[in-house]
Amino acid sequence: MKIGELSHRTGVNAHQLRYYEAQGLLEAERGSNGYREYDETALLRVKQIRHLLAAGLSSEDIAYLLPCAIGEEPELIGCPELLAAMRERLGRLDEQLAKIARSRDALAGYIDAAERTGAKAYPPFEGAA
Repeated sequence: MKIGELSHRTGVNAHQLRYYEAQGLLEAERGSNGYREYDETALLRVKQIRHLLAAGLSSEDIAYLLPCAIGEEPELIGCPELLAAMRERLGRLDEQLAKIARSRDALAGYIDAAERTGAKAYPPFEGAA
């Protein structure tokens, strides 16, 4: 099938499909006319990629673990390299969550301090929502 049909059948635009190919996530043959030609396995592969992206994995992570993917969701075979990559990604997400929590706490503290020092006595800032 050509890229337009794969796009239609998966709901993923052609630009993204070309990106997946450039990242080594998706393979296409080239017809004599130079057009990309995908086989039926590309449908499953695109669904796997979409699920893994939704889990917050990078295209680099996905390229590494796709060989361990089975089924649409996908189910991943627990090889040591795969588990190490997923644990590393989970660690990065935990670090991001901690940073966001610190930022939220700091902002809440500034709001509390401003309210306690009489910020209500001043006219509202015009840029405030």
